[in-house]
Amino acid sequence: MLSQFFSELLTQLQNAKPLEWIGVIAGIASVWFSKKENILVYPVGLINTIIYIFLSAKGALFGEAAVNFYYTIVSIYGWWLWALKKEDNKPQTPIAYSNKKEIVYQLGFFSFFLVSLFSILSLVKKGFAADTIPWADSIASASAFTGMWLMAKKKVESWYWWILTNIFSIPLYFVKHYALTSAYYVILLLLAFSGLMEWRRKAIENIKSST
Repeated sequence: MLSQFFSELLTQLQNAKPLEWIGVIAGIASVWFSKKENILVYPVGLINTIIYIFLSAKGALFGEAAVNFYYTIVSIYGWWLWALKKEDNKPQTPIAYSNKKEIVYQLGFFSFFLVSLFSILSLVKKGFAADTIPWADSIASASAFTGMWLMAKKKVESWYWWILTNIFSIPLYFVKHYALTSAYYVILLLLAFSGLMEWRRKAIENIKSST
């Protein structure tokens, strides 16, 4: 069973197209820049999201295609937000923890998109794309919607949503024969844990410096 899995993985990796490689490299670089609180996260990330709009739609992962379209729009907003500086040239939006009210909003935001996407994807599956996977695609997509919005706001909790997104995206793309992208999400999962620790440290530093 395990040997069959690795055999399939190797075959898919060998068949990966150049466009998928470009998307993967840009995506990894983007997450690395995000971890470092570097504004290059957005221009580099736009390369990744535009490519994955096409790849996701081609693989009948319509929730993921919608997510990447959303990424593209929010990336422009995040790029602008991260570029704003205070008079002392420090970021106008520092890395911070969400308060209780913001966490409730986040859960509501996620729930809204989860229910909406699941309903839409279930109709898509019945109508014209039988290979759609509504439950997994909607969870991966709704958590990604939430994570992207929180990243623009520089909230530590964004990384928890990215971790959830990555966990569900790994098998989603593998079953669609995008093994390279599946492996890419494994790397993103590891980077998300690293990013969470980094942003936690910076949030604590920001709290101390403001008191």
